[in-house]
Parts: sequence; C-alpha cells; structure tokens
Amino acid sequence: MFIVTPIPAFNDNYIWALTTEADLESVVVVDPGDAEPVQQWLTKEHRTLKGILVTHHHNDHTGGVKLLREQFDVAVYGPANSPFDGITHPMKTGDRIVLLDHELIIHEVPAHTRDHISFLQPNTTPQLFCGDTLFLAGCGRLFEGTARQMLTAMQYFSSLSDDTEVYCTHEYSLANLAFAAHVEPGNTDIQEARQTCHQLRLNNQPTLPSSIGQEKRINPFMRTDHPSVASAAEHFCGNPLHSEVEVLAALREWKNQF
Repeated sequence: MFIVTPIPAFNDNYIWALTTEADLESVVVVDPGDAEPVQQWLTKEHRTLKGILVTHHHNDHTGGVKLLREQFDVAVYGPANSPFDGITHPMKTGDRIVLLDHELIIHEVPAHTRDHISFLQPNTTPQLFCGDTLFLAGCGRLFEGTARQMLTAMQYFSSLSDDTEVYCTHEYSLANLAFAAHVEPGNTDIQEARQTCHQLRLNNQPTLPSSIGQEKRINPFMRTDHPSVASAAEHFCGNPLHSEVEVLAALREWKNQF
C-alpha cells in the first residue's frame, strides 16, 4: 500500500502525496490545486515528483499542475472527457496504471462534475482516492451531474471492501457529520464519528482517511436504502419518495440548504 501524506492547501483542501517503503524519494500527488505547498513539501522532504493524478477539472484540484509539470516533466493521469487540458494520459473505467510499483484501477464516478474519476489501489489494505464525489459522511454537490449518477457512484463505492481507506480532497467532515446526525439522530455510529473527528480537529489533525465500512454506517448518501434515511428525506420534502434516486436527490437538496 501507499504511504499517504496530506499536504494542506487553500482553506480545506488536501493534496495527497503518495510514496512507498521501497522508494521513499519518489512521489505521486493527487489533485494538486496549488503548486507551492507541493514544491515546499518536496524540497523539505528531499523528494522527487514522479506523477500526478487528477480526479476532475475544478481549479482547486488542477491549478498547480502546469507549474509542477514545468518543473518535473511528469505524466498527468486524469479523466478522458475532462475540459482540463493538462492531462497527458486520459483515463476511463477499467483502465489500470502502475505507479511506484503499485497498481491503480480507474473508475468513472461523474455527478459532482461530468469528468470525475476515482483511483483505487486494490492490494493489501485498499486505498481509494475519490476527489469530490465521496466525502466522510457526505458527497459532492451535483454541479454538472445527476442524482442517478451520484447513486451509481455510491453503489460502486459500497461494493468495495469495508477496509478500503477513503481519501477525499476536502476537510468537510464535521459539517457533513452534523447533517448526518440530523438525518439519523439515533445513529450511534454517527455520534461516535463526530466525537472522534471533533477531537482530531481540536488537535489540528485531518479527519481522513475514512473507510468504506465506516461510510456504510454513517454516510446518508450511502444509506439511501435504509428506512430511517428514506423517512427523513420524505419528511424534508413533504411527499413520498419512490426510489433511492429520489431519496438521494432529496438528501442532496436538504444538505445544500443545511
């Protein structure tokens, strides 16, 4: 598995730096929205950039790519249908790449944007780099996609093994957990996660990674088949909901207003 280090950027982004025990000097970064903190970290740690992973085109995930490529001349792996023109290796569902002797499996997860992909390291302890589609206890806003697409993405994530580590790209956990607790006030797993994450933030530590197993217990957007979640969504919108897609759409609109 990768050694994963968070490089904070902007107000709440994490740029993930991936290294391995076998080669601590070589680094791959995920979603470098800003080149400067990456460059500073590489210099401080005496590392060399060997590749860039991009989950989607938003500038807070791609803004540092140009400068990093000018300095290191590395490959940039990202979605095949992306409007971002800095991708050198376009990826789609089922593609596999090997970086730092570790395999990564690509899966398209559009909804937040049309061009969103995730990267899965499937061996030993699996590791998922999911950008802005899946968050701890949340999901991305539907800027360009649909609730059906987001449900399909959540179902893909749910199919992964429970021990899969989840590395999203924003520190949204406390806000997401506050909403999740409002949806399911009797869910003790959510209450425990809130306490844990609150303590981590008090200590200025990331709340990530989460895990797929945890998300299946606390994330309303991955629990659209649970009666308590569906009932809460119906109460919010004031009418019956007849499918998981409708439940997810109601939850997303509720979260937008929360």
